[in-house]
This record gives sequence, C-alpha cells and structure tokens, in this order.
Amino acid sequence: MHIKSLFSKNVFLAVKPFSALKDSFRLGYTKKSLIRDIIAGLTVGVIAIPLSMALAIASGVPPQHGLYTAIIAGIIIALTGGSRFNVSGPTAAFVVILYPVTQQFGLSGLLMATLLSGVILILMALFRLGRLIEYIPLPVTLGFTCGIGITIGTLQIKDFLGLTIEQMPAHYLEKIQAILTALPTINWSDTLVGLTTLLVLTQWYKLRLAIPGHLPAVIIGTLIALVLQYFGFHVQTIGSAFQYTLPDGTIGQGIPNVLPDFVLPWNVPNAQGEVVQWNFDSLQALLPAAFSMAVLGAIESLLCAVVLDNMTDTKHHSNNELLAQGLGNIVSPFFGGITATAAIARSTANVKSGAVSPIASVVHALLVLFALLLFAQALSYLPLSSMAALLLVVAWNMASVQEIITLARRSSKNEIAVLFTCLILTVLFDMVIAISVGVLLASLLFIRTIAEMTKAIEHNAPEDLNDVLVYRISGPLFFAAADKLFADLHNKTVHTDHEIKHIVLQCDAVTVLDTGGIHALTRFVQHMLPHQQLYLCNMQFQPLRMLVKSNTTPEIQKINFATDLKETFNKIRDFQRVNS
Repeated sequence: MHIKSLFSKNVFLAVKPFSALKDSFRLGYTKKSLIRDIIAGLTVGVIAIPLSMALAIASGVPPQHGLYTAIIAGIIIALTGGSRFNVSGPTAAFVVILYPVTQQFGLSGLLMATLLSGVILILMALFRLGRLIEYIPLPVTLGFTCGIGITIGTLQIKDFLGLTIEQMPAHYLEKIQAILTALPTINWSDTLVGLTTLLVLTQWYKLRLAIPGHLPAVIIGTLIALVLQYFGFHVQTIGSAFQYTLPDGTIGQGIPNVLPDFVLPWNVPNAQGEVVQWNFDSLQALLPAAFSMAVLGAIESLLCAVVLDNMTDTKHHSNNELLAQGLGNIVSPFFGGITATAAIARSTANVKSGAVSPIASVVHALLVLFALLLFAQALSYLPLSSMAALLLVVAWNMASVQEIITLARRSSKNEIAVLFTCLILTVLFDMVIAISVGVLLASLLFIRTIAEMTKAIEHNAPEDLNDVLVYRISGPLFFAAADKLFADLHNKTVHTDHEIKHIVLQCDAVTVLDTGGIHALTRFVQHMLPHQQLYLCNMQFQPLRMLVKSNTTPEIQKINFATDLKETFNKIRDFQRVNS
C-alpha cells in the first residue's frame, strides 16, 4: 500500500473513536441507564482493586502501578473503544510477558514496551486487522491461554507458600526447580492466609450474594493475617514488601495515597536509581516483547468483545476497539500504568451486573481512584499470599480445563495435537512462538484434511460408449490435492483392460481451482495419449473463470467443454461418427 493512500481519508474512516459510546447514546441513554452503569461499575471496581494490585506484583512492579493502569487505561479505552461492555486494565494473560521484561529492563523498560505496544495496536487498527483475529483457531486460543494459566499459577506458588527465592529464574523448568528447592523455607502463616483466601474465594458463590467474592476473601485473609501478626507470626504484606518515594523525598511503605504523577517513561529510574539510556539497540531489544503485548492485547480484547456480544446480542467494532486499546497503552505509561487490555472476567461481571454503556467502566476506574486516594493505608495490610490466591483462581479459570476436555471429546486428533503443541510451547517458550507454530500447524493439518476430501469417483458410461471413462470430481482442486488426484486418474486410464479414447470429468462438485490445480491439469493432458480426448462438464463459476484465464496454455486449449453429461456424451458420439 502506498504511504499516501495509507493515510488517505478512506483508511481513517475505517476506525472511529468513541463508537461504542456514541452507539449507547444513540440508542437512548436515560437516568435509569446511568443508575445501572453506576451499580455495575461499583461491582466491577470491587473486583478490580485487589486484582489490579495482584497483577502488578505478579508482573514484577509495585502494586500501585496496577491501580494506575485500571484508572488511566480503564477510562481512556472505555470512552474511545468499540465495545460497550469491555472493562480494561491489567490482566493475568500479560504476566508471562511483563515479568521477564521487568526483570531485564526494570519499570522503565516495561513502560517503554507498553508504549511501543500501543503504537503497534494503533497500526493494527489502521490496517484493519481487527477481523483477522477471528481466524485464529479455537485449539490455538485454548492452548496458549491454558499455557498462560499454568505459568501464572506456577509464579504464585512462591508468595502463596511464603517461600524464600531471591530471584525467580527466567525459564519455566528452572522455575519449577527453584520452587522445589525452596520448599523447606515454607512460611506456614502465609500458607494459612493464602488457603483461607482461596477457600472463601472458591466457595463464596454458594452464599448467592450479589457482592463478588474477591473483596470479602481478601478482607478475611487480611483479618487472619492481622491476628497472626498480633501473636508474633510473620505474614508478608504489601506494606512490608513494597515502599515508595514521593517527589518531595518522603518514603513510605505500601502504596502512596496520591494521584499518579505525569512521568516520561524513558526517564523512570531503575531499582538502583539510574536512568536507562535508551537508544536504537535497546528499543530494538524491547520490540519482541512489545509485539507480544500488542498481539495478546488484540486477541484478548477482541475475544472478550465477541463473548460479550453473544451475551448481550450486540455487535462491537473490532478496529475501533484496537484503536482504543492502542490509545490506552500509549497514554497509560505516562502516568505509571503498565500494559492493559480488556479483562474477560471483569467484563463478564460488568454485563451480569446490568451495565448499559462504557460509562460503567469509567465508574469502575473512578472507584479504583477513590480507593487509592482514601484507602491506600488499608490496602497496605493486604497479604501477598491473599493476592497470590486471587491469581491462582484467575490462572485456573484461564486454563479452561472443562473446555479442553470438551474439545478433546468432540474434536479430531489434529485439533488436539494443535492444542497441546500451543500449550507446551507457551509454557516452555513464549506466546508468540506458540501462536505462530499453532496457526501454521493448524493450517497445514487443515489443508491436509481438505486435500483428503477431494475424490474422483468413477461412474458408468452409456452402453454404446465402451471406450469412455467417466469420473465425478468432488472437492477443491487446489495445490495440495490436484497432483495426487490427476496422478491417480492417469494410472487408472493406463491400467485398464480395454482402450480408453475419451475421459470425462464431471466437475459440478469442484468449488475451487487454483494455479496448482491448473498446473496438475496441464500435466495430466500432457501425459494423455495423443488419441485420447478430455472433456470437462458442469463447471462452477470460479473453476471456469480460472480455466478461461489459462486458455492461452496449449494443453488447456485441447480440453473439450460441455454444459452437462448429456451434452458431453453427444459430443463423443459425434466425434465417433466423424472418425468412424
């Protein structure tokens, strides 16, 4: 595409910011709608507060950065996006990408990678790639999300059990080894708090209360931690694990109860207080991670939008949603926010709570801001093991075990192979490799399956035409199927007990003919004996158009065409009369 045409009016018309918000108001937004949005936003906000902090910790950064993400990205993406019900913020899927970036480049590197991912997302929107996400097969999606769930769950074992591990290794098998080696250092107080939080969180639904179980579970875990600390037991909390420094030099424990400051991502110092000198080489080193963030953000947000469309009988705007995700991830790092995308669990809760428009997501972000400003001190008492328990549940939900079992029961061996290939590659390597290999493998297996469906079935010719072979071709004649089919036909015409002078191919069931099929057909004509005639009849439009385009080829010009079998047999009889 020419650069001038890329930035033409037509390209920019493909993406329209604020489309979901406009749709909501166009349908009629009333006082009752606002009340429903406020209730839904408050419900989702209760879930988002502890989760945002837990996800920031899991990504290797202080918990307030998760809150900043939920506030800034949550508002920007909601207002400018293409889905009325998506709730955006930090999500568990990103942890496996963000944690290695934080370890290697620090907070500044994570913010820069987030910024770059936002730019990539906007380019994806401008190139109208939103619909392409729908072509990722279900086994690939289930495979890498399950792999992410396994990796996230593994990372939470350290804080859940209170293990002493100085630095978590980069590779998964090494992580397992480090955890097993550190098991003797288990802190039973942390473990008790984590188990209690996990128990409340998983059993809360039985009470059938309108309040989500996230906040009650964390509150109960915190109360138990306070009791244990009162009796002299050590429980690791946000306050004991993290500290912050305000611009005036004030140092505090936990999270600061101030608005997120405007910062330049490239000027954020690392843990040693040094500013990273960003240049082309260091930015290039970040690009693979930024691309992974963008791809995962696109997949996660659009899959979330599709799920919500099915729940609400609405239709999202995919490219507009990508644009909003890009804008959110560009602006968020300037206020200390990390990578954000739509969260399926929070968005589903948003719909179930009665949300009507993106205003509900804005309310959720404002509640997170309210909690940051007024309850920062209280949030510092939250135990890390309770945060880990929250993410263990998230990891289990991401693993989609029941969906995988259902897929294994109903699907072919090919799809199961693709699923487990993606799962293993995600766990052992990374998501981009898993998706790339998974899509390629799924495509190749699909091509093989389709090629095996292309058959040549022999039919009887009229009794007066004993030198005629008739075959009905069924299936697409494309590169993967045509060579074998015409080779088989050639063998059948050669190895017959009587001389064959006419070969009829009925093509009413041939839906596709590509250049590979044309090439195989011309070779078939070349191999036919000089006195043999080839007839094609009942051609569909696409194959016939391809043959017309190839009519300059001498072999194609030798083919006889007919409307149907009756006309074909009449042409053969006329030929026999003339040459008798």
